[in-house]
Amino acid sequence: MIPRIIQIGPVRIGGRQPLALIAGPCVIESRAGCLALAARLARLAHSEKIPLIFKASYDKANRTAHTSYRGPGLSKGLAILREVKERYGLPILTDVHSEAEVPLAAQVADVLQLPAFLCRQTDLVLALGASGRVVNIKKGQFLAPWDIRHVIAKLESTSNRRILVTERGVSFGYNNLVADLRSLPLLRAFGYPVIFDATHSVQLPGGAGDRSGGDGRLAPLLARAAVAMGCDGVFVETHMHPAQALSDAANAIPFAALRGWWRQLRAIDRIVRPSARQPRA
Repeated sequence: MIPRIIQIGPVRIGGRQPLALIAGPCVIESRAGCLALAARLARLAHSEKIPLIFKASYDKANRTAHTSYRGPGLSKGLAILREVKERYGLPILTDVHSEAEVPLAAQVADVLQLPAFLCRQTDLVLALGASGRVVNIKKGQFLAPWDIRHVIAKLESTSNRRILVTERGVSFGYNNLVADLRSLPLLRAFGYPVIFDATHSVQLPGGAGDRSGGDGRLAPLLARAAVAMGCDGVFVETHMHPAQALSDAANAIPFAALRGWWRQLRAIDRIVRPSARQPRA
């Protein structure tokens, strides 16, 4: 099935549209750092003609340890994301963890993300749907691909059909995830665009003791395979200096590597989606 097209600002995802990119830091570490990375991503998107959505969390509520950095919080974080949007014209995606956050986040973000660990929380799902914003469902690590139909049905019950579905791996034993790429066409069959989360799929939840580990070197490889499977977009956490990142340092892709990596993905997308209206390089 060819999924419907979802319009997010200037970005169109789904149908036979070219591959889209959702990219940014895992969490807002500082106003200056967030704006600097957004500026670089905006320039990259302009030069490479990338359909880009900027992602960053104002709060990472599901950190392994209570001592881990969570972010600047709702008010300060949304103010920074609003500045990114106004300065650089990028659509914004951010996580939302409770019903109370939804109306405030919806004033800034173009895409409200349903976190994987919360994807079965009915009240949160319904509040996100009622916002009217695009909702990105992160498929829980504990769900089979076909189980996502229930989350989709909850959103559709609010008359919201502006939906993205993101695959981010499934639990495989203790402290490990595996990305079963068979899930991508199965998820796409529900009629909505499917995103592959390359960096979270190589995460080792809790694998570093008081934090999650992972192997970011594998993220570009999995992304290439996912694009070959026909996903509609790729989700990636990037950082100027991944080793210094305050969240998911083991998984983030260095910004300096992003251009070459994207060109590989675009070339694969042009092969598997030959009828897409691809921009010229």
